[in-house]
Amino acid sequence: MSGSAGGVRAVRDRRAPPRHAWPQGRRHEGSSQGCQAAAHGSTPAPAGRTQQAAPAGPRPPSRLAVTAGTLRGATLPLGSQPILLGRSPGCSLVLDDDYSSSRHAKIYTQSGRWYVEDLGSTNGTYVNESRISGTVEIAPGTPVRIGQTVVELQG
Repeated sequence: MSGSAGGVRAVRDRRAPPRHAWPQGRRHEGSSQGCQAAAHGSTPAPAGRTQQAAPAGPRPPSRLAVTAGTLRGATLPLGSQPILLGRSPGCSLVLDDDYSSSRHAKIYTQSGRWYVEDLGSTNGTYVNESRISGTVEIAPGTPVRIGQTVVELQG
C-alpha cells in the first residue's frame, strides 16, 4: 500500500487543545482522578506533592466604563490623574446629561484605593443607589450614577 494512493491523512487543528492527556479509562500513577482531571485541563500532582495556586488578590481596575446613558459603551483608561465628570468641556468625561452639573464629580485613586467625590452638584451623585455627600470609596463593579449616566470601574 502506498502512502499517496487515496489514503486519508488525519490532521489535528493546532489551535484546538488535545482532547485528553491520558487515554480514556486509564489513571495516571499517583492520581485518583484519572481522566477526569485530564479532561478538565488540569494535570494531577505527582504522588506526595500538593499543587498550590498562586495567590489571587483583587486585580486593580484599568478603565472607567459607562454602562448606562447616552455615552453607554465608552471607556476611559485609569491612571494616576483624577477623572472629572460633568457637562463642562474641560471635564475628562463630558456628560450630555441635563441632570449633571458642569463639574459634577471626580473619581481618583489614593494609596491603591479608588474614590468618588461629589463636587457640590445640584442633583447629587449616587453610589449603589444611595446619594453621597463628599467622598466615598468605591470598588470595581460598583455603579456610580450621575443623572442618567452610570459609570463603574472595570478590570
